[in-house]
Amino acid sequence: MLIEVVEEKKGMSIKPANRKAGTNAGSELKSNSILTIVLILVSSISTLLFPVPSIKKMIEKLSLNPILTAFHHHLMRWPELCLAAICLFLSIIWYLKNKNDHYMQWPIVGVLPSIIKNVHRVHDWSVENCQAFGCTIQAKGPIFCRWELLFTCDPRNVEYILKTNVTNFPKGEDYLEAFDVLGDGLFNVDSELWQIQRSMARKAFASNGFRGTMCRLSKKLVEEGLVPLLSNAARESSVVDLQDIFMRFTFDIIIIAIFGRDSKSLSAGFKDNELANSLDAVLDGIFSRHVSPRIWWKLCRLLGIGEERKLAKAWKTIDIHMAHYISLKKAEAIAGSEEADLMATYVNFQKESKDFSSNDKFLRDTALTFILAGRDTTGTTLTWFFYTLSKNPHAEAKILEELKKVSRKDSNVEQNSPWVFNSEDLKSLVYLHAALCEAMRLYPSPSLNRKGVLKEDVLPNGTVVKPGMMVITSAYAMARMECVWGKDCSEFKPERWIDEHGKLSPEPLTKFFTFGAGPRICLGKEMGFTVMKAAVAAVLFNFQVEVIEGQTICPKPSLVLSMKNGLMVKIKERVS
Repeated sequence: MLIEVVEEKKGMSIKPANRKAGTNAGSELKSNSILTIVLILVSSISTLLFPVPSIKKMIEKLSLNPILTAFHHHLMRWPELCLAAICLFLSIIWYLKNKNDHYMQWPIVGVLPSIIKNVHRVHDWSVENCQAFGCTIQAKGPIFCRWELLFTCDPRNVEYILKTNVTNFPKGEDYLEAFDVLGDGLFNVDSELWQIQRSMARKAFASNGFRGTMCRLSKKLVEEGLVPLLSNAARESSVVDLQDIFMRFTFDIIIIAIFGRDSKSLSAGFKDNELANSLDAVLDGIFSRHVSPRIWWKLCRLLGIGEERKLAKAWKTIDIHMAHYISLKKAEAIAGSEEADLMATYVNFQKESKDFSSNDKFLRDTALTFILAGRDTTGTTLTWFFYTLSKNPHAEAKILEELKKVSRKDSNVEQNSPWVFNSEDLKSLVYLHAALCEAMRLYPSPSLNRKGVLKEDVLPNGTVVKPGMMVITSAYAMARMECVWGKDCSEFKPERWIDEHGKLSPEPLTKFFTFGAGPRICLGKEMGFTVMKAAVAAVLFNFQVEVIEGQTICPKPSLVLSMKNGLMVKIKERVS
């Protein structure tokens, strides 16, 4: 509705523009309402320019309609506060609809509106902010909750936080609350308890028995599970979700590695797995806690609503499955079984050492930590790897050439189709290893690492951190910083991992910290490479993976960098 504001000698009157004199009362009220809101907004902006009495006079001159009468008393009593609140509210609404996606620090509510607006694309949003404001950003949440964070992808800061002064950046109480479902597992604990568990895990992962088991297990599941499933998809010319397949594949491997039991989720029909679905719900719930004020997600937990309701349900389901697996493993130990899986090793540790709790909760927390670490990171990396190869056929051709050189050493390749490689054959393949590293650089899983602050400190770039702050390091954002990786930082370029002599040239862990850095570096790194190389070699050598055009490929808003919509592909048998 168009409005004319006509100044008169004794005040201000409002007339409908281009209207006849017989306009009804409803239109008059609507006109007055619109003008009133406009004037309130203007007056609130001018709060800093004019004294409070001027604002009161302006309000007194307004022809308030019945809708605003109820607020008249408060406007007259605290005009500057009411107008500022209205201005803030309208500004936030404008911001949420505006195309400018950079974060903004608002009065009262802090950075919360920015997070709400961009949570669906939080990873790419973090990159945009770092490119605009620098590799280290500080932000605060609403004033009614303790929520102050520092986000950094500066390699100097990452090295200082994860390695140089790691003792000043523990997980902290806030981390334990957010990841409470993991209990006292290796990811959650600090200090002496962490050292004990770390030592125990190192012995388990380093044992020749477990390493040999993982090599045999990887080949077996590729040969008996992954390859037959893809062969069937090729025969039927069906479209399949490659991410779902890889997540099932890695889930089966990790359950066998930990408990010695095959969940058989990687089978024709793709039946739902209750435990796997519950793990997904837990990760979604934990991510929701990271992007919400603590007071909010705790209230949701108390009321049993939203993501907290799903998390609580998933937690119960996980506990039921963990209890079942642990009881079976303990029964096997009593019967004298000599299995080489991780849980059998831990049960034996409990018997032999007084450093470890003898109750089932310790085993449950340990097993769940390893499951989450092994399933999601490996499965998502394989998915992003094949997506990047589809965009870079020259890299695929180089890997295939390496695989063909290895296959020529065995005269039975043509007679045994499809062909599955031994893990020993893949260790020397430089370009395959480099391509996997490059995929993990661009699409790291996990993409974020959260720490607390014990004492006030100064980071290498000069930023001051204080106790109570949430410190987040981002490998995803770092991979896209030209100041770190050069002008070609966003390109898939395995060659950056190979020196002039054709040998692997590892980057510093503080530039490439997908597996962590410092004392907490991932113990399952070699196991992860073993599984990924076995899967990649078998799939590439035997099949062509065609990514379906037109689908939206983007990261899911999660701590684990999975694809939001999966990866739909068509599988064809490769003709040599």
